[in-house]
This record gives sequence, structure tokens and C-alpha cells, in this order.
Amino acid sequence: MTLISFVVPAFRVQGYLRECLDSILGQPFTDLEIIAVDDCSPDDSGEIIDEYAAGDQRVRAVRLTENVGLGPARNIGLDRAVGEYVWFVDGDDWLAPECLPAVVERLRSTRPDVLIVDHVRTHWNDTATRSAMREVFAEQPGEETFRLRDRPETMRLLHTAWNRVVRRRFLLDLGLRFAPGWYEDVSFSYPALMAAERIGVLDRVCVNYRQRRAGAITRTRGERHFEVFPQWHRVFRLMDRWGPGVDALRPAVFERMIWHYLTVLGNGQRIAPELRPAFFAQITADYARWLPPEGYPAPSGVEGLKHRLVATGRWRTFSALRAANRARDVARRSARTARRRVVPVARRNARRARDVLLREYYRAELRRPIDPTLAVYAAYWYRGFACNPAAIYEAARRLVPGVRGVWIVRRDRVATLPPGVEYVVAGTPAYYRTLARARWLVNNVNFPDFVRKRPGSVHLQTHHGTPVKVMGLDQQRYPIGAGRMDFAGLLRRVDRWDYSVTSNSFSTQMWDRAYPARYTTLEVGYPRNDRLVTATPEDVRRLRAELGIGLAEQVVLYAPTHREHLPNYRPPFDPDHFVEALGPSGRLLMRSHYFHDRYRRPRRAVDRQQVTDVSAYQRVEDLYLVADVLITDYSSAMFDYAVLNRPIVIYAPDWEAYRLARGVYFDITAEPPGTVAMTFDELLDLFRAGAVSSDAATRARQRFRARFCTLDDGHAAERVVRQVFLGEPAVPRDRC
Repeated sequence: MTLISFVVPAFRVQGYLRECLDSILGQPFTDLEIIAVDDCSPDDSGEIIDEYAAGDQRVRAVRLTENVGLGPARNIGLDRAVGEYVWFVDGDDWLAPECLPAVVERLRSTRPDVLIVDHVRTHWNDTATRSAMREVFAEQPGEETFRLRDRPETMRLLHTAWNRVVRRRFLLDLGLRFAPGWYEDVSFSYPALMAAERIGVLDRVCVNYRQRRAGAITRTRGERHFEVFPQWHRVFRLMDRWGPGVDALRPAVFERMIWHYLTVLGNGQRIAPELRPAFFAQITADYARWLPPEGYPAPSGVEGLKHRLVATGRWRTFSALRAANRARDVARRSARTARRRVVPVARRNARRARDVLLREYYRAELRRPIDPTLAVYAAYWYRGFACNPAAIYEAARRLVPGVRGVWIVRRDRVATLPPGVEYVVAGTPAYYRTLARARWLVNNVNFPDFVRKRPGSVHLQTHHGTPVKVMGLDQQRYPIGAGRMDFAGLLRRVDRWDYSVTSNSFSTQMWDRAYPARYTTLEVGYPRNDRLVTATPEDVRRLRAELGIGLAEQVVLYAPTHREHLPNYRPPFDPDHFVEALGPSGRLLMRSHYFHDRYRRPRRAVDRQQVTDVSAYQRVEDLYLVADVLITDYSSAMFDYAVLNRPIVIYAPDWEAYRLARGVYFDITAEPPGTVAMTFDELLDLFRAGAVSSDAATRARQRFRARFCTLDDGHAAERVVRQVFLGEPAVPRDRC
């Protein structure tokens, strides 16, 4: 018999589900199964489950045709489980590496009904908070099993389902199921503990409990938090049915109930102010209804005062106490902030003083009405007219001619703008005025920190590539590659987004975890790739002529990405030797990453006429169109170029070092869009042998295109404009 059945419900967890499943499947123990339940999730959770089920026979996919909620979804998984034990793991959490052998050893040696394991709360900033395990068990809990009445303090451990492994036969004999609604763990975990004859505690961190910035019920305001009450009512009604055998536990269970109610009430992200009096009144009613005749172990200090106020129904006093505590906390934070203030105005230089005046001007402009016809565009930190914003600008000019589009550019980039494009220069008064009054703000990176999100304005984040390298919050796990990134500041910028454009479901999944916030995802394809789909053979001939490329030449575009952690690194690439391998009809276009315009150094002169440096060429899409083959490493260029269905070569001489230092989302050497070379000699051999266009390379490219390019049909920019500018809702995908 399988030892452990993992039940993993999935609803809106596409950004985290892979990490969850990998953390289970990657354990050094294989006698397990995963029942992964897609609870009719509107995102790609179901597709991810199907992918894992197809690749590993230990994963069984369950796709529900309607959303039933977390509790019923767990029940459905339980009904299909065959393991001796069942472990309910949420799809956005993950197991600690190497933890399962310790769990297995304890299960086999003690055969508990319930084994509680330790956990940590893992926060968005990659910090972790320990559980209450060490406070509850001042000494090691030991390996011996026990009953709850012998160690009632066990109830002070977090009452979730995912921090305990439960014997499946015990659950079936007890008839214990998860109830529908929020806080479903309450009416499952406490009864399981009360009924268990053998409870074990493993003092080892096994679960990472993800503290999400957005999407979790603990960060969602609304009336559904009142569902905590019927869950606790189920516990006490069950105790009434079980009779005297559990009466001794009533005081401890009652204390846990009041503690839980006050925890929910005290969280400002759950109960809105207008609902707080009614929530408090229900606590008071439950206090009177379920108070044990012999009393209960009420806490001391401020917490004890809260219990007494609940008992007497004194909402106004309770509210005043909370306000006083919050005022004290604000005062403490303000004092700390004041101590951190540095650099008086008198010591600032003239440039800084000018910036201060311009920021004041910006704040003054914020008080003026938003211009309902103004859209501001920017790309690559004001480097010019490019990428997705440029494609959206052009589509908006056609579809909403009443909207005035203005570009922000650096002064040294003004000359690169197409004729007729209105612009303002970054840092000027016109720049601050435009930013303050625009209704739409479109960028493929973030606007500066000082930019305010005005009510009525719309911020559209287009991004600028499908990610190979880890991004956003995921970079916290790779401090070498992240450098000095301010992740708290990043999230403040992300919170301004109203829309996030993605080119494929893979990008959507990665952005969900890298940039957690409440924006709306537009999974519509990449606007900048529309040109690749709609360009005609005549367009390609014209572009070749403009670049001085003959029609018979075989054009290879070499476009490596930037190494943030190694800014001076250049991959080993000798253009002279490369064009020798290409032959007389070959042409090499070399393009460096746009970051390199910060520190351009003189390049070694290239004698051959077959080599052209196109780093300064403004529209990279034109270069894709004229190229017959693309060579790149970890750049998003591969995803765009794949739209053209032409050969791609991955040249990754520093793959292992890059993967470890910078971090990647998938192994491009194992799932490439074509052929792969790890050394320069291998790269030359691929071209000499014609392997870049082999059947194997073509099959790899087709698999890659099927995964990443299906939405690029030439109409992505139009879809964005219709939703963002015209308010026409996108047609949702039917996932159930």
C-alpha cells in the first residue's frame, strides 16, 4: 500500500503550484501519490496539473467542472486517495527539502492517528517566522504518542490541515470531512485531535506556509469572514454528540475559539470597519452560548481584558482600546522614521535642489484634473520608441484617435523618435506635468518611485519579454544576481499597476509569483510581435536593402543578454572565426543588450565586411525579420523570434554559473527552441554541419512554439487597446 497520499487542491495558484508539486516529487522518498484537484480554477492551475500527471505516474489529476471551495475539494481528493496516511497540502505552500524521510520514519515507528509537523511562515521578502511549536512545547515533544486530554496545550499549535499527516482509516471510521466555506480547517483539525488515540508531534520544519500579498483570504476584506462562526459551531455541536468523553476539553477548546475570533477581528485586512460591531456582537453571543460551566483558562494582561470586554458585550470600550494600541504603534513607527532622517536641505547640491522644486511642481500638478484624452508612453527607462508600448501606441492611434499619445524620452534619444511622435524630455517641467495629468500610463518597465497612482488613472505594465531568468520577488533567492534591489520599493511600484500584459500562460504564472498584487492580467500575446506576424515579404526585402543586406545572404543575428551580476562579462565569441564557418554568403549581425549603452567601450575592429554591429538599431523587430537564424543565450529574444518559425540556436557557455547565480525558471538546455551549444567550438560545428536546421532542431522549435507562441496572431496590440482604452472586456477562457 502507498504510505502517503498528498491531496493538493488548486485554485488561483498557478504561480506557486509548480513549486508545491516539485517540493513533494523531489523528496528522497517515492512511496507516495499526489491527488491534485483543479477546483475549476480560472487560471492555468488545471493545465499545470495535467502536465505533471502526464510526466509522473505518481500524480493523479482531478478536474472539477464547477468551483466547490477548498474544503469540498479536499474531500474529493480524500475519496480518491489510497495511501495509509493522507497529507493535505495547499497549492501555494511547499515542503521543506529532505523533510519526508523524517516524517516517514516517525509514521512507521509510532503509527499515529495524527502526526503534527512544524512549519514556518514564509513572507514575500524571503524571511521566515517560526511557528509556536517551541512556545507550546517548552521541552522537546518527544517521539511518544499521546491523547489530547493528556496534553491539551497541543491545541495551541496552528489548527490548519496542512501541518498534520492523518491516518486515512481513522478519518473514514470517524466520518470526518471538511465543511464548505471559509475557515474549514477549524471543524476538521480540532475534532481530529479530540478523537485521536495516538497523536504525535515532529519538531521539524516540514511546511513552508506562504504569506501571500494578494489572493489569500487573510488579506481579503468581506462578509465571508463571518463564516468562521458556523465552523466553530460545528465543533461544539460535535462535542455535544460525543458526550462526556470530551467534556474535559471544553475549556481549552473554548479558549481557542475566542482567541481565533479576536484574531480575525483584529486583522484590519479582513473585517471592514462597518462590519466590526456586528462581528464583535457575534463573538459575545458565542461566548455566552458555549462558555463551559467550570470556566476556562482566560489569558492575562491586555488579551485577558479583551476577553472580559467580549464577555460583557462592551464594544465601544473594546474599540477604544484597539484605537489606543494602534496610536501607540504609529507613534513608535514615527519616532523610528524621524531618527532615520538624514541630509538637511542646506547640504544638497544645486541639481538636487532643482529636483526638489520639480517634484513640488509635480505635486501641484496632481491637484489639477486628469486630462481624459492624455496617454503617456515610455520604454526601457526612457530609451525611446520601442517594444510593446510602441505597438500599443500605434494601435491606439488607429482605434482611439481621440486619445493624445505622448512619449517620454531621454534627451540623448530624441533623435531616434519616428517623425510626428509627440514627446517630452525626461526631467523637464513638461515631463512632470505630463506624468501628473495623464489618464493612461503605459510602460514596459516601472515608472519612477515618485509617480503617484491617481484615482481615475490607468497604469498599464506591458513587460518586455517572456522570462528565462527569475524576476521580481523570486530574485530574493539569488542575492548575487539581485544585487542591491529594493524589493519593498519594487512592490510599491507593482501596486500601481492596473493591467499586466503577458504573452503566454507561462509568463502569467511567473508574474503571479514574481509580482504579487491586485492587477488584472491581459494574457493576449505580445503587441510588439504583431509586426512579426503581419510583415510581408516586401517588408523584409525593404529592410534588408536598408541594412545593406543582399537577398541571397544567410543572415545570423547574435543577441546575448546582459549579466546583471557580471556587468563587464562578454560571452566568448569570435566574429572572425564565426563568419569563416558561415561561408562567403553569410552575414553576422551583432546586437548587445540595451543596458550596455550605459558603459560603451570601444570594440575591437572587425576587418570582415560580413559583420555588422546593430546594437544602436532602434527596432529589434526589424532585425528579427531580416535574420535567417537567431543565436542567443538567456534572452527573451528567443520567444519573440520563435514567432517567425525560423532556426534558433542557444549558445550558453556559462549556463551552470548563470543558473546558480542569476536563477532561471526553466532549463533552456533541456527544453530548447532549437539546437544548443555550450562552447564556441560546438557553436561553429553546428553551423558547419547544418545542424541548426536539422529535423531534431525543427521538432524542438515546434514544441517551443506550441508552449510559448500560440497567442501571437498579429492582433495583440488591438486586444490591449480595446480593453484598456475602450473598456471592451476580453473574452475569458472557459476553463471548467
